[in-house]
Amino acid sequence: MAPRPERRPPGQVLPVFPWDTLAETRARASAHPDGLVDLTVGTPVDHVAPVIRDALAVDSALPGYPTTAGTPALRRAVVDSMARRHGVAGLTPDAVLPAIGTKELIAGLPAQLGLGTGHTVVIPEVAYPTYEVGSLLAGCTVVRADSLTQLGPSSPHLLFLNSPSNPTGKVLGIEHLRKVVGWARERGVIVASDECYLGLVWEGKAPSILDPRVCEGDHTGLLALHSLSKTSNLASYRAGFVAGDPALVAELLEVRKHSGLMMPLPIQSAMAAALVDDAHAAEQRERYRIRRERLLPAVEAAGFRIDDSEAGLYLWATRDEPCRDTAEWFAERGVLVAPGEFYGPRGARHVRIALTATDATIAEAVRRLA
Repeated sequence: MAPRPERRPPGQVLPVFPWDTLAETRARASAHPDGLVDLTVGTPVDHVAPVIRDALAVDSALPGYPTTAGTPALRRAVVDSMARRHGVAGLTPDAVLPAIGTKELIAGLPAQLGLGTGHTVVIPEVAYPTYEVGSLLAGCTVVRADSLTQLGPSSPHLLFLNSPSNPTGKVLGIEHLRKVVGWARERGVIVASDECYLGLVWEGKAPSILDPRVCEGDHTGLLALHSLSKTSNLASYRAGFVAGDPALVAELLEVRKHSGLMMPLPIQSAMAAALVDDAHAAEQRERYRIRRERLLPAVEAAGFRIDDSEAGLYLWATRDEPCRDTAEWFAERGVLVAPGEFYGPRGARHVRIALTATDATIAEAVRRLA
């Protein structure tokens, strides 16, 4: 009888959870006599808009199971909002699928697309860690690359884009995205574009991968991943969606039905209301714009250079030293920031500074930096 293979806990293939390594720096910052100013995690601090909370309440008494595919109202709201807010044409309700937060979607995407051992996933060189985590959990090989020339003649199976980027705030333009789409179609590569910050652009404009100027109205092989955590303060609701190639969305739906990945019905109703109402999103965007307008010059005046950061909810800051040294400099002033190495080796000389703090907290950070 062949020996039984030993179980391998999934955690053994994963990198160290980066935030666990920040404990000493957090303690040092927390010891500041005026308390901690936490500018690390990009979690919303402003209230959920009444129009969203009212929609949540309306369906909160319904006891039945929700559908994995989402209600017709939600799917239609996604289609209409993508057209209205981001200029996406040709999207249909059957090409939309709600997700229980975009992080869950990203972490499961390689496996749910049928990828595993022997398959290659490309992620940005400086990237949201969950792209790598989801790929490793599926057993895939991960390659970091920011340009097609870095990939040479290879034909990976899945390529993650992130524009606007977390953590750098960099935006990929129409021509760049067009080249990626053309290259991917020549090789049969699926492109998953994380567009969670698409509604928070401060300089210029950011196109969706589904923009007709990028893909010529053909969504084949393309998936756009969106979240309402940032634009509508719905991080606690876990409200996201994927849209794009109807065939790929149908594959995901089948897997997710079997897995019981159903967004609660009251959340679906709240999400639909958030997508229909642009006013609250515009108000929230203005709050972040003002916070950025206050914090960015204060960081620069303190001797740092801000790279990229034309969109999103972070400042990508450096003074050309190891990121842990920079994080310690901030901690001495009671301010906690995220070391750039959390997002890959190329981030080792930057820190990420979040704009997702209250007006009072941002003002206190500005005071300490001065």
